[in-house]
Amino acid sequence: MLLNFPLALGAIALAAVAGGPRLLVGAAIALCAVTALPGVVDQDDLVARWINAVPALGVALAVGLTVAAVRRDGAAFARRVRGDRLRIVLGVLLLLLALPWLAAETGFYFPGDVLMGEEIPPVRDEGLAAVHLGFHHGTAGILLALAALALSRAPRARALAAYLSLMLAYGLANALQDGWNEQLWKRGSVDYHVESVLRPQLSVGWLMILVGAGAIYAFWFRPPRER
Repeated sequence: MLLNFPLALGAIALAAVAGGPRLLVGAAIALCAVTALPGVVDQDDLVARWINAVPALGVALAVGLTVAAVRRDGAAFARRVRGDRLRIVLGVLLLLLALPWLAAETGFYFPGDVLMGEEIPPVRDEGLAAVHLGFHHGTAGILLALAALALSRAPRARALAAYLSLMLAYGLANALQDGWNEQLWKRGSVDYHVESVLRPQLSVGWLMILVGAGAIYAFWFRPPRER
């Protein structure tokens, strides 16, 4: 299922950055985009179905295009680009936020008292650990955000820059929503419970995602004008 969400969403940008024959790039993007269709990934019924093989095939094709691009053009560290310091700071903060989720992915609770893990909230979600074992959508958000930060360093067209801006805003929103509820709301530090923003909908959360994506594009990811 991870090949559908979140990897397929990130693979759309990966295929566009890798380039190659337009037919193959378009096929990879179209196959990966299937994961966004209703019912392909259901949070309440995470059972693999045949339809899930379609985005997985798109991810495989995107990886193949990336390998072909490396063989064709070689691989090297890109020169420093605008915003790299912010990318590093934001990346480190996201990895720190992800520590309890990464532990949960491997089947154990993150130790210590700074970040909640196995602690059982006295009132909210009574009887359940603050951070359940297994996959968290906050992890998905961090993976998408880190991918957007990395891929935004490559030369990009405006359409790709816009997609990466939305991917970063969406990833940050899901990571912060999950982290807020588990580390602050369940602890009792705040009374406001942040609603899910996993699926596009008419909500304040999604309005903030769109506004954030526009700001990221305008002030950070937008390609420089050609002279």
